Amino acid sequence: MTEVILVDIFDNFIGVEEKLKAHMDKHLHRAFSLFVIDCNGNMLLQRRSKAKYHSPGLWANACCSHPLPDKDIIECVRERAHEELGIKIDVPSEMFNFVYYSEFNNGLTEYELDHVYIVNYTGDINFNPNEVDSVEWVNIDDLSKNLVSNPQKYCTWFLNCCPKVIEILNKKCNKL
Repeated sequence: MTEVILVDIFDNFIGVEEKLKAHMDKHLHRAFSLFVIDCNGNMLLQRRSKAKYHSPGLWANACCSHPLPDKDIIECVRERAHEELGIKIDVPSEMFNFVYYSEFNNGLTEYELDHVYIVNYTGDINFNPNEVDSVEWVNIDDLSKNLVSNPQKYCTWFLNCCPKVIEILNKKCNKL
């Protein structure tokens, strides 16, 4: 049984709860999203497995999940990148966090305080087909346009945080 960390809107620990119950009962819990960028500034996207309990077949950032109780969130991010994508990453940098809420047709919700991380990676991707249908390196300018013209292709949390990730990346590039 996988548990998630329940939090308030300021990310203060409240308790733990079984993952599915938290998603059924609309309880705010801690999550993370990892963005992977290559040396050319392309972003790695994954198409979620069609077997996922929500957002199957939609595009999202490289990987995302929930940190485990009593475990360091950075360690969880690195482990999840290996489990989903078959990659070993350096220590990712936290960019920001945000709260979002989304209801799905199957009665489940995502109500998460999502910590957004980024890491540079260039290498092979050996994704887990139980988690991921496919991956694609995408030019950030092309992605920006596609988020506007085809929002239905993307997961809710990705639509919420990707513009801010792109904005931060663009500011960093303009300072170089």
